[in-house]
Amino acid sequence: MDVNAAVAAVAAIAGVLTGVIAMLAFRWSEREQKRPTRTSLHTDPVLPPGVDTVLSVLRSSAVVLDEADAVVKASSAAYALGLVRGGKLAVEPMLQMARDTRRDGEIRQVELDLPRRGTGRGEALAVSARVAPLGSRLVLLLVEDLTEARRIEAVRRDFVANVSHELKTPVGALSLLSEAVMDASDDPEAVERFAGRMQIEATRLTSLVQELIDLSRVQNDDPLEDAEPVRVDELVAEAIDRCRHQAGTKQINMASNVWAPEGPDQGGGGRRAGGTADLRVWGNRGQLAAALGNLVENAVNYSPARTRVGIAARRVNASGGEHIEIAVTDQGIGISDKDKERIFERFYRVDPARSRATGGTGLGLAIVKHVAASHGGEVSVWSAENQGSTFTLRLPEAGAVRDRAHQQPARDERAGGAGLDEEAGRSTPTSPDSTAYETLPAPEVLP
Repeated sequence: MDVNAAVAAVAAIAGVLTGVIAMLAFRWSEREQKRPTRTSLHTDPVLPPGVDTVLSVLRSSAVVLDEADAVVKASSAAYALGLVRGGKLAVEPMLQMARDTRRDGEIRQVELDLPRRGTGRGEALAVSARVAPLGSRLVLLLVEDLTEARRIEAVRRDFVANVSHELKTPVGALSLLSEAVMDASDDPEAVERFAGRMQIEATRLTSLVQELIDLSRVQNDDPLEDAEPVRVDELVAEAIDRCRHQAGTKQINMASNVWAPEGPDQGGGGRRAGGTADLRVWGNRGQLAAALGNLVENAVNYSPARTRVGIAARRVNASGGEHIEIAVTDQGIGISDKDKERIFERFYRVDPARSRATGGTGLGLAIVKHVAASHGGEVSVWSAENQGSTFTLRLPEAGAVRDRAHQQPARDERAGGAGLDEEAGRSTPTSPDSTAYETLPAPEVLP
């Protein structure tokens, strides 16, 4: 009995001690939770009222530092640029600016070139950093990304330099030729020869000025202000007619799978045996005609004699609605992989000597690119050296025409043509990235 009482007494004492210990542990835990920490001292409540809201709407990257150089607030853009890492400002020049501003209260601004994160190349990120005091203990750092602005400025500077050079060449040639004409005034044959050269240079100068005007227009104007449904077959017929003389001189056969209005054979290729009827795109007719005309003209100029240039069109499904693809295929010299990345740059020529011989200005493909982009489309190229090239212009289809095509399938069948969707589905590329179509005659060298 005494043993049982002793055991019960010990158990009671142990229970009381356990309860006391648990109570003390709970009180200690509550006190630790209420004690301010270093993190809680440097969170949003230390920012002046309204500052957090203002920083969240700024386009610039924003970083707020406390008196210990710890980051109190940083925008997501600051993290994206790599300015903040591990709760610290990672750019030493900016950190030194913040310390100097905290010391004397003066606002400082500087432009820096920072290494770009995540790239193995030596590309630099151009930024403008501005530091100002924020209250009595904080410093505000605002960083603006100037990389794109600098790239645009470099493009503009190169463009002016290239324009000056391109204009200087024909103007200088005209000056020299005029002197030669004066010196050979008593030699009719020499005068005639020099006058012919002057006419060639004058034509080149006129073409250059006109393409500069066209490029300026497509960059500054909104083509959709005067947009309308434009028939693809009319654009193709106009492009072929524009290049008929050059193609005939080189005996180049131009063939198309696009139905065109009744008229003479195009480029000596005869009427087409197939095609896609009533395709229309939405946009500015003049700009679209100029873009497609440039592609066809390039194909003719860079093709050997007695070859074929093909033009094909089809409807394709794409995100955002139906699109029309117009492909221009040639059997020319082709384009190397390194040149394909730059052919749409202004004044860039794959073969400068050949371009000057054909009268090229180096602006045609730049105009095509701008027209495609301003119409909500794109232009792409497939090419292999010594095998030819295929340039594909993809543009949004005019929606009203597409609706009418769905409503009147019977009329298309009675007209003797294949259904629109059937024809588009039957068209297949002849190369991995090109859009030369099955209905287009196979490329061949004519005897």
